[in-house]
Amino acid sequence: MSFDIIIRNGTIINGTGNPGYRRDIGIKDGKIEKIRPKITEEASREIEVIGMVISPGFIDMHSHTDFILPIFNKVESFVRQGITTNVIGMCGNSFAPIHPERVEEFRRYYARTIPLYDGYEFTWNTFREYLEKLEKDRCTINIVPVVGFENIRIAGGPAYENRPPNSDEINRMKEYVVEAMEAGAFGLSTGLIYAPQVFAKTEEIIKITKVVAQYNGLYFSHIRGEGENVINAINEVIEIVEKSGCRGGHIAHHKISGKMYWGKSKETLELIEEANDRGFSITYDQYPYNRGFTSLTAILPPWMREGGPDALLERITQKNYQDKIKEDMIKGVEGWENFIGKNGFERIYISSVTSEKWKDIEGKSIAEITKIRKLKDDWDTTFSIIIDDEGGSTITVETMGEEDIKRIMTGKYHMVGTDGCGIPNRPNLGKYHPRFYGTYPRILGKYVREENLLTLEDAIRRMTSIPALRLGLSDRGLIKENFWADLVIFNPDTIIDKATFENPHQFPEGIPYVIVNGVIVVDENKQKRKLPGKVLRRNL
Repeated sequence: MSFDIIIRNGTIINGTGNPGYRRDIGIKDGKIEKIRPKITEEASREIEVIGMVISPGFIDMHSHTDFILPIFNKVESFVRQGITTNVIGMCGNSFAPIHPERVEEFRRYYARTIPLYDGYEFTWNTFREYLEKLEKDRCTINIVPVVGFENIRIAGGPAYENRPPNSDEINRMKEYVVEAMEAGAFGLSTGLIYAPQVFAKTEEIIKITKVVAQYNGLYFSHIRGEGENVINAINEVIEIVEKSGCRGGHIAHHKISGKMYWGKSKETLELIEEANDRGFSITYDQYPYNRGFTSLTAILPPWMREGGPDALLERITQKNYQDKIKEDMIKGVEGWENFIGKNGFERIYISSVTSEKWKDIEGKSIAEITKIRKLKDDWDTTFSIIIDDEGGSTITVETMGEEDIKRIMTGKYHMVGTDGCGIPNRPNLGKYHPRFYGTYPRILGKYVREENLLTLEDAIRRMTSIPALRLGLSDRGLIKENFWADLVIFNPDTIIDKATFENPHQFPEGIPYVIVNGVIVVDENKQKRKLPGKVLRRNL
């Protein structure tokens, strides 16, 4: 037998959590054909990797790469850190369904953050049409699609109105979920701090998630609060799973947000474990950084976002609304994730802007910007940026503590997720969060090699076989004969992230080879012009 690729003399850490062992791997027709101490046959390409680790490709449980896929499909910042499969449609935001009468609104919404969508033609409406578009365009890595609740509420429900849906709207929303699940979606996601999802009560989500349960799907959630309200927010996930009957719940980017709440991870992890002990399958993902990343408008009180982005931009220019925003941010609103009140302007950094007027302040905190520009106060700075940038600015928020990060990382139900996008290496895109480039090598370098928080075998298991099992990917996530050849080859002595908040557009070190579906996509530290990724569908 001849092979397409033979990888020789590497140490296989196969994703099970077991110790590594020296073997050769033979790959043919996209799959792992043979694993032996010595493969004697020939191959079209042989790779000698003595001293290196061969791991299953990393599965990103929480990404927003769908935001960029229609424009950039090489996902450079992801594939260079070893990601071979990523879950999209997170935090309730997916790129389908789009109601035919709201296509222009949808395009305008994304163009405010990503100007390349100006004039972009969205040629799909249904979830199935969207997946077919992804398959036609192709991608470097595999895609696991999830449908977003925001899309469902806008397309079939009360959209940005702060009210429960009526019975007709519930039925239309359910129809959209049925279409997505039958097209192959793995489940439904919510982002309950974002409009219009912030207006949805628990009962509304349960009604919609019952449809997901009929298809054995998962419920993914950016929960309603990650600081003061984190316990109630996790209990809401458990309630939704219990009352909907869906296969399980997955908590997005689990964290404890706000210094005054640090240490609450002890309670949250106990709560998750108790839920599992009672038979409700609850898991979570995490990125290994102390800052979050979101839109600048997400810091505004929920009432400001009623009616949608256009209504917000109209209100924020008016002094009476600005005064009310200040009052709510200072006093707080019950149940609302108050970024300013919790962290202060000095811990909120402008990550990216589209307005040339503000390009020079990317990476700086709002408090710094006020001093640099000699503006009246931090409120004036915030309002001015939102107005000039038409709500398209993004921010990073310094809000997490290292003890909670480590405790969450070692939890029993932990997996890894970037909460980022696979973007091209272009500094002019803005100072995006370094997790876009460094999530997986940071864990393997900092937390495994340098701090011994996790063993290498356990870390890889959390990045590969555990998410594969959670998603129901029966032929990925392990190095095993007849499994798809999604593989990462790295140097355990040198792998490390290089991206920082000040200079995020830096590829990691120590990952010379990445293979997707049996095709080498990173070869001796250089990405090739290959697009072997597949759109994966839930087993129908």
